[in-house]
Amino acid sequence: EVQLQASGGGLVQAGGSLRLSCTASGFRFDRSSIAWFRQAPGKEREEVSCMRTDDGRTYYTDSVKGRFTISSDNARNTVWLQINSLKPEDTAVYYCAADPLPGLCYDDSRIWRGMDYWGKGTLVTVSS
Repeated sequence: EVQLQASGGGLVQAGGSLRLSCTASGFRFDRSSIAWFRQAPGKEREEVSCMRTDDGRTYYTDSVKGRFTISSDNARNTVWLQINSLKPEDTAVYYCAADPLPGLCYDDSRIWRGMDYWGKGTLVTVSS
């Protein structure tokens, strides 16, 4: 059974930082795509970042480039999302998703939506 568990959300002041974690099991983690998405209140879910765990390539959407960093530890089946310089508009539920195809992480973030496995989200609230 595939499981994805996101954690690390919380309430933080604008300008602060958070590190979200996504721990996975049930598939070959070191040859997969792992992505982060977020959904703000009243808005559609949007892509944030993606990582190929086979070769370490990372991708970011324009809205988060420079502030968000995705990383992984294949030995721990864990992906992190470091979020710096938080803004109130970063308030959202953050989800991690995974797919056994490493190539699903690609320049076109719309492709990431096709990931097979989705976890429950973790809420990030940024106060102004």
